Amino acid sequence: MSVLPDLLQDLTNGDETRAEAAVPALIELGQEAIPALLDLTRSLDVDSRWWAIRTLAQSPLCRTEWLVPFLNDSAPEVRQCAALGLAGRPDESATQPLVRALSDEDGMVSSLAANALVKIGGAAVPSLIEVVKSGAQNARISALRALAEIKDHRAIPIMMKVMEEESVLLQHWAKEGLDRLGLDMVYIKSV
Repeated sequence: MSVLPDLLQDLTNGDETRAEAAVPALIELGQEAIPALLDLTRSLDVDSRWWAIRTLAQSPLCRTEWLVPFLNDSAPEVRQCAALGLAGRPDESATQPLVRALSDEDGMVSSLAANALVKIGGAAVPSLIEVVKSGAQNARISALRALAEIKDHRAIPIMMKVMEEESVLLQHWAKEGLDRLGLDMVYIKSV
């Protein structure tokens, strides 16, 4: 007799302790649990979607394409969960959706998307540079933080250019990035 229905009940019943205990048990079921978890991601209930995505993201069987659509979910906590899940399994194919998530109205989604892009690394650098050049202000800050953490020399010109801007946050991350690249120097703003 399958324990899957009981575990799914524990996952979605609203008791966080039981839900947390169900996650590793569902992952241990492997492929048997995947269809039911994917079904749960289509639930109208936000908590059910969140727990399904959280469980899928931890499964070694998870595919990037299962998480990416939830970067556009109507619930910010589901978008956060998807971005966090993608950070746990860096995949270049998620670069553009994560770059779009840098502009999310929820600051945590933007921050978690930046973390995921850092994990992707060098492959994300050209897209991050484009965001710093022409994105919305909050996306530019997150992108510049990601570039600072990736430490790729291709970002030096945009970091130098940002040092001339008025935004203290942009200047901070540009300086941080330049410092991490070993270019710690006195930055002189032209008058």
